[in-house]
Amino acid sequence: MTKPAALNSAERAKALAGLPDWRHSLGALHAVYEAASVADALALVQAIGAAAEAADHHPDVDWRYRHVFVRSSTHSIGHLVTALDLDLAATISAAAARIGAQSRPELQRSLELGIDTSDPATISETWQAALGYRTTSGGDLFDPWGRLPSVWFQPTSEPNPSRLHVDLTVEDSTADQVLDEVTSHGGTRIDERFRPAWTVVADADGNRICICTDLGRAEE
Repeated sequence: MTKPAALNSAERAKALAGLPDWRHSLGALHAVYEAASVADALALVQAIGAAAEAADHHPDVDWRYRHVFVRSSTHSIGHLVTALDLDLAATISAAAARIGAQSRPELQRSLELGIDTSDPATISETWQAALGYRTTSGGDLFDPWGRLPSVWFQPTSEPNPSRLHVDLTVEDSTADQVLDEVTSHGGTRIDERFRPAWTVVADADGNRICICTDLGRAEE
C-alpha cells in the first residue's frame, strides 16, 4: 500500500486557508472547540471517533469539560501532515458546526523540551528510556501516546550550565499578547532576532522559554 506524501509548508498554508478552525504546529494540525455543554462536547468527541473510524485515520482527542482539543498527523510517515489529515480536519469542522461548538484557536499551545548538548547521541537514549518515548527520523523524541511534551536536542559546542529550556508554540496571532503577559509578570525578552518564529524570554532566575509560532519556521 502506497504511503501518503507529507505536505510542504506552501501546500499546508494553501489548504489551511480553507480550514479556519485549524492551525499547524510541531508537525500536526490542531483545533480547539468549545461546546455549549458537556453533553455537546461529548457528542463532538463521539462524532470525531466515528469520522476517524470511517476514514481509518485517527487523531489525538483530549476532552476537557466543555472543550475538545484535537491533534491530527499521519503516523505512518513519521507524524507529519498529509492529505488524510486535511480531509479529516474538514469532516471534524463540519461536525463541530452541526453541534454548535465554537472554534477557539487562541487556546492552542504546544510544548517541547529543548536540551543543549555537545553530543546528542550520548544522551538521547537515556531520555528515551526514562520517558518511554520513540525517535523521529530527525532524532527528536516523542510520546507515542501524544500526552507528554516532545524532546529535542540542540547541538551546542559550549552548552550553558542550565541546559534545559522550554519551547512553547502558541497560535500565531496570540504571540505578542503572550509575550506582553510574560514580561508584565517578571519575564525579560533576551533575544528577539528570530521573530516571528520565536522569541527567547527568561524568568528572574534566568530559566529560558522560547515563545514560538508556526511563522518563519524551517521547512518540515
